[in-house]
Amino acid sequence: MRRIGLAVVLALSLFVAPLTDEAQQVGKVYRVGFLAWGSRGEASEHLFQAFEQALRERGWVTGENLVITYRFAGGEYDRLPALAGELVRIEPHVIVAVPTAATRAAKDVTSTIPIVMLNVSDPIGERFIASFARPGANVTGLTMAPTWEIYAKQLQLLKEAVPRAQRIALLWNPANRTAATIVRTVEDAARSLGVELQVAGARAPEEFEPAFRAMTQARADALLVVPDSVFNTHRARLADLSSRHRLPTMYGQDDYAKAGGLMAYGANFTDQYRRAAGYVDRLLRGASPADLPVEQPTKFELVINLKTAKALGLTIPQSLLLQATEVIE
Repeated sequence: MRRIGLAVVLALSLFVAPLTDEAQQVGKVYRVGFLAWGSRGEASEHLFQAFEQALRERGWVTGENLVITYRFAGGEYDRLPALAGELVRIEPHVIVAVPTAATRAAKDVTSTIPIVMLNVSDPIGERFIASFARPGANVTGLTMAPTWEIYAKQLQLLKEAVPRAQRIALLWNPANRTAATIVRTVEDAARSLGVELQVAGARAPEEFEPAFRAMTQARADALLVVPDSVFNTHRARLADLSSRHRLPTMYGQDDYAKAGGLMAYGANFTDQYRRAAGYVDRLLRGASPADLPVEQPTKFELVINLKTAKALGLTIPQSLLLQATEVIE
């Protein structure tokens, strides 16, 4: 009887121990901080919804076992360090940071809290990670690399859409440190395509109109816009300025084309936000950011707005339309 009793106790212990460990997690609420350079508005709301939905699919429900604290800089780089500090003080289990400037601010204030970077162009050059395969510290996540090839491709597609273009303007934000490398990449691509590149800068919305006037005065035939949070926040205005100045324009995000821009080519941002949720899930379950490989975009989109093309008097070649993932008519 004693042997039977001991066997029963041992057998029960094998089942009870795991249940006890699991029971310790019941009722626990995990905290995620989200630091973003821009704002949460109508244009970007679908991205945050995709992020939260992907978390729900993995069992993380806000208000039940998860709290997400958002901090938005509203397009002001100088606000990011203070906002990052606010997030660290609430002691989140994970911080998500988008894009490069936000990741830099988060990394500057914590070397222990796991950080999921999102839409960072050059994480190795920024010294966020040691390598894609083994990040090595507290930062992992998603990079926009190979960003440089993307911009060369954008210029090529724009030239296909506007074969007559001999002078192409490039709009960038000089306050964006990463953008300087992008400008050099596009300059190289322009030389290989035999087109002249006219670089125009705009740091804030009030500088948009002067930049477009300069493009018109220089007789630019088309325009390529370097992605930037300032531009993202005012994408509809940029599309309107391109239309008024009759500049066929290439952007890096599909929302620009949907807002009235001619075309956009780049990574699928909705997919990027959903994949960021996958990183959060793994980190909350105990994975180490130092060992989680950094991932590159896997889905790219070419969106063409035929309404805008018609308004500009352009006929988009059939060969280009066949490459499009979406055509707006």
